[in-house]
Amino acid sequence: MTKWTPTHEAPEPLEGPVVATITGGTILWFVLFLGQLPFYGWYSDHGLLWWLWTCLAGGGLGLIGVWYVRRREAAIRRHAAEGRADDMTRS
Repeated sequence: MTKWTPTHEAPEPLEGPVVATITGGTILWFVLFLGQLPFYGWYSDHGLLWWLWTCLAGGGLGLIGVWYVRRREAAIRRHAAEGRADDMTRS
């Protein structure tokens, strides 16, 4: 089993515009849902109604994701500000 063990450190996670990415994805899910809504009867007749509900679920879960990443970003900023405040009081 040791031959499958990695011998190097894992890289640091990439940070980017997380809130914008999640918001864009959420908007896309809702646009897909609204775009398919006029064809509800066709999807129902062909047994593909789950496509419609998948888009709605993606949009709903995206809203939870937006809430989560906004709180995460705020916590990261708050933690960084507390660290700077501690550094200034020690000087």
